[in-house]
Amino acid sequence: MGEPVLYQSKIVNVAFGENVKVVEPVNIYGCAIGDNCFVGPFVEIQKDVTIGKNTKVQSHTFVCELVTIGDDCFIGHGVMFINDLFAKGGPARGDKILWKETKIGNNVSIGSNATILPVTICDNVVIGAGAVVTKSIDKPGVYAGNPAKKIKEL
Repeated sequence: MGEPVLYQSKIVNVAFGENVKVVEPVNIYGCAIGDNCFVGPFVEIQKDVTIGKNTKVQSHTFVCELVTIGDDCFIGHGVMFINDLFAKGGPARGDKILWKETKIGNNVSIGSNATILPVTICDNVVIGAGAVVTKSIDKPGVYAGNPAKKIKEL
């Protein structure tokens, strides 16, 4: 029987702002995290991600490449960001030109276990727990469901 190749979670090549708190274990690399942020355990933040100041990223969240998160945001437990829409019927498999960007505005709260496809979300939005955001959101409010729809004004 063969032996597996083992990798350790780590923090590599990250531009941290002032007063950032990180609870290990995490896998964070090639990204920028603003002042006064919090990153919980079992989080992965990949390269080319930018997270604004005063943002909390709770445990078990996955932030893939090409995601920008604004200031004063809350990313709940187990939130999954997606950058590959399987445009050719399956994973891009290294063809990063098929990946898409996600932009999250300021003062956005995303509830636990939400899934965020490549979209733009404007400022002052709440995404309900378990929601699946499949289309860009350009008006403040509360959005929930699968697919996420506006259910309340803020």
